[in-house]
Amino acid sequence: MAVELRHLRHFIALAEEGHFGRAAERVFVVQQALSSSIRSLEEELGVALVQRTTRRVQLTPAGEVFLESARATLSTLAQGSERARQAARGEVGRLGVGFVSGLAFGGLPEIVRRFRETHPSVAVDLRELTAQEQEAALRSGDIDVGLMLLPVRDPSFATLALWRQELVAALPSTHPLARKRRLHIQDLAGEPFVFFPRAVRATYFDQVMRWCAAAGFTPRIVQEAIEVPTLLSLVAAGLGVFLPIRFFSQVSLPGVVYRPVVDAPTVDIVATWPRAQQDGVVAAFLQVAQAVLNAPAPPGP
Repeated sequence: MAVELRHLRHFIALAEEGHFGRAAERVFVVQQALSSSIRSLEEELGVALVQRTTRRVQLTPAGEVFLESARATLSTLAQGSERARQAARGEVGRLGVGFVSGLAFGGLPEIVRRFRETHPSVAVDLRELTAQEQEAALRSGDIDVGLMLLPVRDPSFATLALWRQELVAALPSTHPLARKRRLHIQDLAGEPFVFFPRAVRATYFDQVMRWCAAAGFTPRIVQEAIEVPTLLSLVAAGLGVFLPIRFFSQVSLPGVVYRPVVDAPTVDIVATWPRAQQDGVVAAFLQVAQAVLNAPAPPGP
């Protein structure tokens, strides 16, 4: 027979009460069951733990030493159990978050700030990655949740839509179209474009190409760059126009203006995580993200 937790609880109750009857009541068993439990514990350890008298139970020297160990064992178990429950609730642990360029301007900082306030025992590791890099990192376990553009085609991933953003036009500030308050996509038909290589932003690239094709033209891409700040710098230099997500209109760069485009397509940005993963930390992060993004905006001046 191995030592069981109930044996430890029974022994501690007996040591603290000094009486079989009161100890039995404390642990909700009959006195005979408690006596049998203590006897089994002594047989397993091969030592006498208590001295039984007609009036009171006293611990032997071996019992005094074992009492300390029994209390420490139950305390450690209680702490471990609570840590496990906290982890299941998403209150402790580590969270690796991958995000596509742009979310740093579109709510992610506020989500992370709020999450750290409400979950101070969770270490958050942020990594700016393309959608393809995020999918690989999710499969390898390098990140726990990814924030990327649809579509996510891997059926092993679960998704939750968090943002919906329309595209806008980024123009050189000296461009004639900058004088308009809003544009139509056909206004850009003859313009040179700066854009991402399809290899690093396939979903985004294809959506813009389809939108332009429906308007009757194919964008003439004169320069490619991987990062949005670089593309906006190219716009400022007058090399071409760019179609970023509206998030980026918050980036104030000399020489660049942003204009809404009538009937611009919207881009869904989703949280993605392995479907088989039952992670309380991820669930807690998503709850905070939804709360932040669904909160009403403060009134304007």
